Amino acid sequence: MKIKFLDLNRQYKTIKKEIEKAIHRVLDVGNFIGGSEVESFEKEVAGFCGSRYALSLNSGTDALYLSLKALGVKSGDEVITTPFTFFATAEAIANTGARPIFIDIEKDSFNIDPQKIAEKLAQLKKLNKLKKLKAILPVHLFGQVANMGAIMKIAKKYKIKVVEDAAQSFGAKIRLQVSSSRFQEKRAGAIGNVGCFSFFPSKNLGAYGDGGMVLTNDQNIAATINLLKNHGSSINDKYKNLIIGTNSRLDTIQAAILKIKLKHINEWNGKRIKIAQYYNKHLQGVIGITTPSIDNNIFHQYTIRVSSELRDKLASFLSKKGIPTMIYYFLPLHLQPVFKYFGNKVGDFPESERAAREVLSLPIYPELTKVEQDFILKKIKDFYEK
Repeated sequence: MKIKFLDLNRQYKTIKKEIEKAIHRVLDVGNFIGGSEVESFEKEVAGFCGSRYALSLNSGTDALYLSLKALGVKSGDEVITTPFTFFATAEAIANTGARPIFIDIEKDSFNIDPQKIAEKLAQLKKLNKLKKLKAILPVHLFGQVANMGAIMKIAKKYKIKVVEDAAQSFGAKIRLQVSSSRFQEKRAGAIGNVGCFSFFPSKNLGAYGDGGMVLTNDQNIAATINLLKNHGSSINDKYKNLIIGTNSRLDTIQAAILKIKLKHINEWNGKRIKIAQYYNKHLQGVIGITTPSIDNNIFHQYTIRVSSELRDKLASFLSKKGIPTMIYYFLPLHLQPVFKYFGNKVGDFPESERAAREVLSLPIYPELTKVEQDFILKKIKDFYEK
C-alpha cells in the first residue's frame, strides 16, 4: 500500500461539481479582482469566526506583516513570538524592521509558554526596557489553540497588542473565561486584537493557490489594512494614494473556491479530530511515543513525539512501507542562519530544540480511509516490536 501524506485530489472529487460551478460563475461574470465573491466570502468568514471584520489578502505571510504594520510596529520595535513555528512568523516581524523576541514553548505542547512570556515581561519592566515591545504573536501550531486566556491576561496587564498566527488553525475553538462566572467559546483568530489565516492549499481551509485573511474587531485596524493591501490607495479613488502599501488582494476565483470549502470546514475538521482520536487510542500504549492533545485542536497536522534516537529511523522505516511522514520543524527559528545576528545559540530554548529533535507528523486528512489508518498504525507498531 502507498499512502499520500496529503491527497487534495480526493477532496476535490467530493466537491467537484460545486467547485466547477463556482469557477464558471466567476468566469461568466468576468470580474477577477474583488467584487461580490470576495465581499461575500469575507462576510461569511467574519460570521463563522465571530469577528466584526474579515479582510482577504494574498497570503498568510502578508496577513501577519500587514497586521503588524497596521498596529504601528516599525524598525527598532520588538515582538514576542515562538521559535518553534514556520519561518513566516518571524519573517513578518523582521520585515517591519522589528526584532522577534523568542519565548520557549510549553513542555507538554508545541505552543508558546505564557509563564515564560510573563517572566520575560517582568524582566524587561525591571530593566525599564518595555517601551520597544509592541506585540505578542502566539502561534496556534498544528491546529491547536495556544493558551489564549493566559496570554490575553498578560497582554492586558502590560497594555500590549496580540496578533494571533492562526494560519494552521482555521475553525479551532477554545473556551475562555470572560467574567468571574461566565465562559465563552471563541474561534482561533478572533481572540486577540488581530488574527491571521493562511489559505495555502494544504491548510484545512485551503485555496487552489495562495490566499490569506485578517480578522479584527477594530475599525481603525481594518481601515488601515484595507489601505495597505491596495497600494495605500483611497477606497473612493484608487489613484489617490494615502500611504505606502503593497499589492495583497485575494483573487476572485480563490474567494469563490474558498466559499464552497467554508461550507464543509466543520465536517472536515470533525473528521480530522476523529482520525486523531483513533490514532491516539491505538498509539498511547506504544512505549516511546507521545501523542498530541485532542483539546482545542483541529489537527492541521497530527504530530507525535518520538525519542531523538529513533525518530529518523521510524520515518525511514515508514517510508519504505509506503507511508510518508514530515518533520515540522527540524530547525527552530532562533538557530536559523538568517537570524544569527541575534546572538542566539543552541540551548537558549531547550523545549523548542527538544521538539525539533522529536517531532514526526503522520498523514491526516478527512479522506484518509480506515484501511489506511490501520495500515499506518500497524506499521508503527511493527517498528517498535521488531
